[in-house]
Amino acid sequence: MSKKTPEVNSGSMADISFLLLTFFLLTSSINTDQGISRKLPPPIDKKVKAPDVNKRNVLQVLVNMNDQLLVNGEPGDILTLKDEAIKFLTNPSNDPNMSEQKEEPIGMLGMVKKSRGVISLQNDRGTSYGMYIKVQNELTRGVNEIRDKLSMDKFGKKYIDLNEELQKDIAKAVPIAISEAEPKNIGGKK
Repeated sequence: MSKKTPEVNSGSMADISFLLLTFFLLTSSINTDQGISRKLPPPIDKKVKAPDVNKRNVLQVLVNMNDQLLVNGEPGDILTLKDEAIKFLTNPSNDPNMSEQKEEPIGMLGMVKKSRGVISLQNDRGTSYGMYIKVQNELTRGVNEIRDKLSMDKFGKKYIDLNEELQKDIAKAVPIAISEAEPKNIGGKK
């Protein structure tokens, strides 16, 4: 006498698995990486001559493989980088070693002093990602503070609280002028 083992009907198991999978995909959130918001320059036209850049209009920020800063050839500190960027871009004392200011009419702002300064950022290939992000954040914070100050002076509101048209005018007056050079392998591999 042979005993038969009862079998479980597995026909609906695939349906149940599919429903569970669908449920978890729809109800779970998937974290996505956030990037740094930057507008890339257009491709270089080989026929057009590159403009001459006055050395006074460039703030050089270098980060080495040991995450140390060099700002215009002098040792820098991440804690003061934002303030140095603000000072360079606004040039409140009209220092001939800092960025030129040019008066321009801009939309609802009227005549505004606009900096011709550019922050040139270059990292070593061994620079840590954390330091890279800290430097980017400090430079962006500096630009945002300048935008907030101009916005408060002209409209009595912070930049973020303005309507889209006024934000565009402020952004035109205070652009994020950060030029990022190709990383170099200056100090060897980390």
